[in-house]
Amino acid sequence: MSSSLKLSKRHLQNAVHQSSLRSQNGVLERVFTFAFKGLVYPQIWEDPRVDMQALNLPTGGRMITIASGGCNVLSYLTQDPQEIIAVDLNRAHIALNKLKLSAAKHLPNYDSFYRFFGEADEVANLAAYNRFLKDNIDAQTRQYWQSRDWTGRRRITLFSRDLYHHGMLGYFIGATHLIARFYGVDLSQIVEARSLAEQRNFFDKTLAPLFDKRMVRWVTSKKMSLYGLGIPPAQYEALCAAEQGDMAAVLRQRLQKLTCDFAVSDNYFAWQAFTRGYAPRSTTGPSGPLPPYLEERHFDTIRQRVGRVRVEHRSVTDHLAKEADASLHGFVLLDAQDWMTDQQLNELWQHITRTAAPGARVIFRTAAEPSLLPGRVEDTIIKQWTYETQQSEQLGKQDRSSIYGGFHIYTRLPKA
Repeated sequence: MSSSLKLSKRHLQNAVHQSSLRSQNGVLERVFTFAFKGLVYPQIWEDPRVDMQALNLPTGGRMITIASGGCNVLSYLTQDPQEIIAVDLNRAHIALNKLKLSAAKHLPNYDSFYRFFGEADEVANLAAYNRFLKDNIDAQTRQYWQSRDWTGRRRITLFSRDLYHHGMLGYFIGATHLIARFYGVDLSQIVEARSLAEQRNFFDKTLAPLFDKRMVRWVTSKKMSLYGLGIPPAQYEALCAAEQGDMAAVLRQRLQKLTCDFAVSDNYFAWQAFTRGYAPRSTTGPSGPLPPYLEERHFDTIRQRVGRVRVEHRSVTDHLAKEADASLHGFVLLDAQDWMTDQQLNELWQHITRTAAPGARVIFRTAAEPSLLPGRVEDTIIKQWTYETQQSEQLGKQDRSSIYGGFHIYTRLPKA
């Protein structure tokens, strides 16, 4: 077993294992960590447009974020930070982030970059990897992409086989399409809608009835059913609490937001969910919405700034322990706190509070709607922050990914 795989395994065990192996949840947690060792998110499922508004990062500011699929890490570079520290427990995400950074720097032009990560299904990407990237990534990253997965194929071939059909998220979305087709529904039809009214009509008449089907209700009642979304047992329970234990009702409500609240012409999350990829490219360029890092107008800026990103295979807490006091201006925690025990939360927030400069912001998402910090993180810590109630609610409603119950912003108060 490689050192990076061992490290991923240890990190995930520390993050996810909250119950005894003798309990049902303990067994499910260990199944989750086994599945989570591979690629989970070929695309991150948090809206960077919302993140950047919420962070309000000062020019030249330093920030730390959980890396995930790397889309948002590169997108944040459009805000001109001094440094982005991208951390993750998963070695596959680390390798994907490093590959994206190398590609932004070393691929010859925007078209080759878009083909690699926007289309991600061309044999030409393998030739581009061999010519431009293989010798410009570190040995551990190169070993990851050139080693073979469980199918016996080199991992780098994912970019010739449609990256977005793979990873736990890709397989989950693929499974939902299979179930929908079983009931005679073609999910991709939604992108043909020309107005929000047509989108809502599609949801009401075609999508909503699926959640009343016996098979759908049975599948969604099982905690393992949402592993493809990166949701461990503890987070599943938090989601269920929003609808009195009815996961099908929770998913219907979140899908309604994705389908009805945002025009598909402006929502690449909808394209990923309903077509398993981004909008096809026309002769003049991309024909649909894209993450900021894949937009041509940002390519030169991102290429110039990739050296400002530092990728680390560790937890946020472990990294913050090494940072100086008041040295960071932004913290992006995704939904990682949903996984944490009270002890882990308090340790994390002790380090965040120590390393946050006055006015620094922490943003995170939760499965349930309320912030999970009150009553769990010590009052002496929470009192050093202000919760941005109105902006959290407003930006939560604007989050096009639509999967989370709550979006939360905390601002560091000046020291007394």
